Amino acid sequence: MADIIKNRSEILFLYDVTDANPNGDPNDENKPRIDEETGVNIVTDVRLKRTVRDYLYEYKKQDIFIREERDEKGKLKTKEERLKDYDSPNDNVLLEKCIDLRLFGATTAVEDNRMTFTGPVQFKYGRSLHRVDLTFVKGTTVMPSDKAKEQGTFTERYILPYSLIAFYGVVNETAAATQGIPLTEADIDLLMEAIWHGTKNLISGSKFGQIPRFLMQVIYNKGENFYLGELDKRLILRSDLEDKAIRKISDVKIDISRLVADLAANKDKISKIRLKVDDHINFLKDGKDVKIDAVLKEAEFKVKFFEF
Repeated sequence: MADIIKNRSEILFLYDVTDANPNGDPNDENKPRIDEETGVNIVTDVRLKRTVRDYLYEYKKQDIFIREERDEKGKLKTKEERLKDYDSPNDNVLLEKCIDLRLFGATTAVEDNRMTFTGPVQFKYGRSLHRVDLTFVKGTTVMPSDKAKEQGTFTERYILPYSLIAFYGVVNETAAATQGIPLTEADIDLLMEAIWHGTKNLISGSKFGQIPRFLMQVIYNKGENFYLGELDKRLILRSDLEDKAIRKISDVKIDISRLVADLAANKDKISKIRLKVDDHINFLKDGKDVKIDAVLKEAEFKVKFFEF
């Protein structure tokens, strides 16, 4: 296929959460995950991949292997039953049909067939750029929980009044090539769209209130066995408020001084940079308010905006 990926790239994604739970821990009362030492909010890579899978399946009608599928009786299908949904359990057939396997890989053992692929696209855990304020909310329900009760019961949940989260990931063209994974440029375009719009479309009781703010893909030259790494750690959140008092995107500015400097120092290795920027996020460079696309163009990068 002509459009199989040939370039390595890095992904940096910022989104925020208001009065919601971005990723509950089922082993701890479904509380938002928080690093006890730093007070920073943590979101697993599994949560982001689920967001991508759900968007691609529900909105783009892509075939997704790792998802909840129920039989005619309403029971969840097993791995064996999911494989029977396809014409063949052959690895190549599954890779060609299921975009999530091409992106993230999978390990599935069924009878004599063992499918093991390391996904070319990998994300670290997302982390908030500031300490967060965990809040316990208690309410009541109108309907009683059983016939013996004449009034509603109490509801309890934990939320974060605000969290600005950064995710970092890598698209590894070598991992795709060595495993024979036919990951295409079109697949990556769909991934980027799913990261942005999938986050915004998480409209549920616990997730409603998530807004994508910034998405960047740094694409390296073909054959360049290099990437900067840890783009998320090259950002600094600036605010006049204490971390836990932050409540909205206008309370903060993102200092991109180090990020731009490190990109510029490796400009000869970079093919282009693609961006999606929410109108409400503000950036700083060297203490001055800036537009990130203007700064990158001034540094003579080829900059393109995502068109989704």
